[in-house]
Amino acid sequence: MPAVRATERTRDETALAVRYLLQLLVDRVPGNTVEVRVPPFGAVQVVEGPRHTRGTPPNVIEMDAETWIGLATGALDYGAARIHASGTRADISFALPLLRQ
Repeated sequence: MPAVRATERTRDETALAVRYLLQLLVDRVPGNTVEVRVPPFGAVQVVEGPRHTRGTPPNVIEMDAETWIGLATGALDYGAARIHASGTRADISFALPLLRQ
């Protein structure tokens, strides 16, 4: 997908890349234990375990679009990324990168 690999993207291309990569994450680690948020473009629930159904999920990872694209493509290391994570299971580093540069 060209929008994923581009060095400069329009807002629409960024939205498309984020949603595509979030879907790849869902395909790789399905579940409902951890919510991954990339505002304002999307949010998904992943990782098998206790199901969350109401209110704020107990395990949340949130980041901006460029951070998400960098992590998902391997251009950015999970440990060096600026993400906001809360919850004991809020770690998806085992599933990344989704694509290789």
